Amino acid sequence: MSKTGVLGAFEEMVLLAVVRQGDEAFGVSIRRELEERSGSDVAMGAVYATLDRLENKGLVKSRIGEPHVSRRGRPRRYYDIQPAGAKELERTLSVRDRMWEGIELPTTVPSADA
Repeated sequence: MSKTGVLGAFEEMVLLAVVRQGDEAFGVSIRRELEERSGSDVAMGAVYATLDRLENKGLVKSRIGEPHVSRRGRPRRYYDIQPAGAKELERTLSVRDRMWEGIELPTTVPSADA
């Protein structure tokens, strides 16, 4: 959360990806979800740094899975949203909805020369 009491945009996206992935949310799957839905490249380091920050805030909790063949026998770290994380997503959505209320974006944007 930022000083405004809502999640930052990337924190929100990561939490939503965790929710979408369910019990199978791990770093690479979260990154894939973010890239597919946003249409942008996402750095693994940004994903892991954000997951660490969200875990420190008590919004997600990690758990170690079974050793995985694709990781040469090393286990994956999975992430689960916590009740506080769900509450923050709802709060963030509510604030964003209130901010967008009554907004009509202009169809043309004035040029920088004007």
